Amino acid sequence: MRSTDDISAMLRRVAEQDRAAFTELYRATGPKLYGIILRILRRRDIADEVLQEVYVKIWQRAGDFRPEKASPISWMAAIARNRALDEVRRKLPASIEDHPEVKDIASEAETGLATALRNEDGRRLSDCLAGLEPNRRQMVVLAYCDGLSRDELAAKFAQPVNTIKTWLRRSLAQLKGCLGS
Repeated sequence: MRSTDDISAMLRRVAEQDRAAFTELYRATGPKLYGIILRILRRRDIADEVLQEVYVKIWQRAGDFRPEKASPISWMAAIARNRALDEVRRKLPASIEDHPEVKDIASEAETGLATALRNEDGRRLSDCLAGLEPNRRQMVVLAYCDGLSRDELAAKFAQPVNTIKTWLRRSLAQLKGCLGS
């Protein structure tokens, strides 16, 4: 994995329509973003398509990246996560639920969270996550890594949706404060 500064520099060059920088950015960040997308979608065929769409969006929006607001990988991971969740919400006609037998197939791919936790930013995130109450930590991971909706979290934690929304907002604010210091 390249350094945050390297990836930021690549994004600046991509914003100037530098194709070589885009290729370099894809090589440096593709596996991580693919892991995030695959973790949410759980289908390689759809994850491949979504990854392509994510990089098209990164190509188009690279000029919007602001390093003072987020790390470059966090910015790109948010694009990937949001696009994957959009795909989940679309309820594809051929979904994994149509073929429950494939749910038991183990993936050799490292999870997006495991990949993220291996780098410096990931270690900081891990330390900050450890500061959350266990059920709040689990809720954040389920929501932002596994793509569970607020309704699904409400059912899992036996709480009203508005309570889940409040807990997530407070947990994210606590994480932001921890990561910002």
